[in-house]
Amino acid sequence: MNKNNIIGFLLIALVLIGFSWYSQPSAEEQRAAFVQDSIAKAKHAEMEKANKAAALQRQAEAKAKVEADSTALFYSALKGKSQKIVLSNEKVELTLNTKGGTVEKAVVKGYVGHDLKVKDGSKDKKDVTLFDGNDQSLKFMLEAKEANIITSDLYFTPSNVTKTSVTMTAEAAPGKTLTMTYTLGKDYMLHMSLQAQGMAGLFSPNYSKMDVDWSDKARQQERGFMFENRYTTLTYHDVEGGTDHLNETSEKIDEKIEETIDWVSFKNQFFSAIMISKDNFDKDAFMTSIPQEKGSGYLKQFHAKMKTAFDPTGKKASEFEFYFGPNDFQILKNTEKESTFGKDLEFQKLVYLGWPIVRWINRFFTIYVFDWLSKIFPMGIVLILITLLLKLITYPMVKKSYMSSAKMRVLKPKLEAATAQYNKPEDQMQKQQAMMAEYAKYGVSPLSGCIPMLIQLPVWVAMFNFVPNAIQLRGEKFLWMSDLSTYDPIIEWNTNIWLIGDHLSLTCILFCVANLLYSWMTMRQQRDQMVGQQADQMKMMQWMMLIMPLMFFFMFNDYSSGLNFYYFISLFFSAAIMWTLRKTTNDEKLLAILEKRYQENKSNPKKASGLMARMQALQELQQKQQAELARKQAELNEKKKNLGK
Repeated sequence: MNKNNIIGFLLIALVLIGFSWYSQPSAEEQRAAFVQDSIAKAKHAEMEKANKAAALQRQAEAKAKVEADSTALFYSALKGKSQKIVLSNEKVELTLNTKGGTVEKAVVKGYVGHDLKVKDGSKDKKDVTLFDGNDQSLKFMLEAKEANIITSDLYFTPSNVTKTSVTMTAEAAPGKTLTMTYTLGKDYMLHMSLQAQGMAGLFSPNYSKMDVDWSDKARQQERGFMFENRYTTLTYHDVEGGTDHLNETSEKIDEKIEETIDWVSFKNQFFSAIMISKDNFDKDAFMTSIPQEKGSGYLKQFHAKMKTAFDPTGKKASEFEFYFGPNDFQILKNTEKESTFGKDLEFQKLVYLGWPIVRWINRFFTIYVFDWLSKIFPMGIVLILITLLLKLITYPMVKKSYMSSAKMRVLKPKLEAATAQYNKPEDQMQKQQAMMAEYAKYGVSPLSGCIPMLIQLPVWVAMFNFVPNAIQLRGEKFLWMSDLSTYDPIIEWNTNIWLIGDHLSLTCILFCVANLLYSWMTMRQQRDQMVGQQADQMKMMQWMMLIMPLMFFFMFNDYSSGLNFYYFISLFFSAAIMWTLRKTTNDEKLLAILEKRYQENKSNPKKASGLMARMQALQELQQKQQAELARKQAELNEKKKNLGK
């Protein structure tokens, strides 16, 4: 950065500071604005209070109406005592409540349940509770001729109770019943059917749809609130294929879904609750996702309002399946096979693996290698081994990129001599042509160093998408990192600082420092091959390359220690490879090889082909065209001048 640049930046800063000071309001204006703002806030608070009171009143009236309507049919089922029915296997434990007849608690076995109030993990549990009690609600609503039937208001009578199945029945009148049957599979899938008996006359002849109202308050399961919240979404699956989700960060209330869907999922970072309908959920479902405050213990409030098939005659049951389990790619893929609906449910898409090219890398390479290595080594070692394997695969491209830079470095004196006469700004095109011609003589292409590096970019992005979604890292310790799936703070505080948060992550600092050192090595390598004005422009680029690691700190401080550790190791190996290549490259021998190639091209011009030769020919053609245009313009000007005379 030269003196003129520094003076320019200082003048800009002075202008901005001066304008800010000049345009700031006076003390009287600030006091008046404060008073107006206080009045507006008070009015807004009163309005919100009135709206909440009105909403509560409407809810009470609606509930009273529903109870009054339901009494006519289910007079005996509206009263009773709730019972807990537990279905369990080696993977999950599900608690059903006879009041409403649905699952009120879901526990996933074999995964650490973090006690977020204790940072050292001393009170962590051996299982994860997805929801419990009022956190989750599911009700089916039927519109009869003279009454509305809502299952959440009914007490069901259990029968045929086993460890993995139960039948629950609510009686509307003698011979008129509503029955729910649950069967738990061997893993994470729960099958459920809802069937009416003897109730056909209570509904209109064309009645064939019922409303499904499902809500859940997604619990915070991990220690990193911001990071987990980023991957917590309401996701749904189109019957024609593919998934979509509501925005992770903004509030969405009654978002209309215009596609026919067959399942909806309330997804945390590492666990999901999925509801599947055999007969699909109709178009125009309404989905809600409301982010929750940090410290509340919850991430988002989810709500899904849908319609699906219902047969009042009882000839056909309404069938559903539920998945309560981990977001593990292989588990989701295998569990889907247990579905009895014969659909391509694509559960595995709940594990986001990136855009198509990146997804293919993760889908057909990273997952299989990761699963194979994790059976033998600890997770920290697995990350190191995957890094080494990827570096081994990409080494030929890295070496090719480096050798291209090395060729440009040893040719730098010749390029400076060949372009010494083109130092004026208007001579830049001729200078570029002279450089291209010099490169073509020696069979060197500057682009050959860029393309291999671009090919490696999908691998870098693939790991960025894979590691945060790898449930295998959850709760795994390595070195100083107590959990590879979340950040590793060296210091924490209670207040949230803009851009930083409430902690400093050690692996993030290591990654940024390694990135800074690697950028410095890269700049040195690039500076050695720059010629003339390129070297001056490179000085400005250096500042940008040095600022980038600082920007990465603000981006990655909340990310998992596993991801930051991977990038730290990756940069360490990249720097080691670059240093080794630099030490093992003999510039004199490389220049001799290029000189030999130059003599071969000189004696056989047809051999000097390739990209550089084509680029040089194209530039020469463009130069001829510009010269021809200039000649014609000069002739036209001369004719106009003669006509004027």
